[in-house]
Amino acid sequence: MSGAADKLRALLAAYAERAESHETGGRGHDAADRKRQACAESLRRVVRPVLEEFTAELKTAGHEASTRDNTTRDDAYPSVALSFTPKPTGPDGARKALASALLFKYDPRRGILVQRDIKPSPSKLRTVTGAGDRLGTIGIEAVSRAWVEQKALTFVEDVLKAN
Repeated sequence: MSGAADKLRALLAAYAERAESHETGGRGHDAADRKRQACAESLRRVVRPVLEEFTAELKTAGHEASTRDNTTRDDAYPSVALSFTPKPTGPDGARKALASALLFKYDPRRGILVQRDIKPSPSKLRTVTGAGDRLGTIGIEAVSRAWVEQKALTFVEDVLKAN
């Protein structure tokens, strides 16, 4: 066990060093926290207002829509999402579609990541190949209203096509 014991001690020493650095607030941790906070601010200031405008328009047109803001939580990466369910199109007026989601979230390596999950109507026989895919990433400083609008428009268009 000599070799394994040496490896185990090295792993435990490295872990203790990382834990100590984290407790004393090492510079790397502070920089990462500042970047996370900058992303949360960008999501609140730029992304959320655009998604709220889309939500209002979708509701005005009779669809179900809502936004979700997770920019103040400490236990998760900051994110803002738009959830959208097209209005019923069936002859009986029953809800024929499922909620689809567009998510803008913090990715420590890339900045802001955009993902979508498009749920086609259960009554449709074909499936949507784009469900659960990424629409791209952008640096936190580069986020703009026009970029968010373009991602949201593409999402709404694809949801309407799928349903």
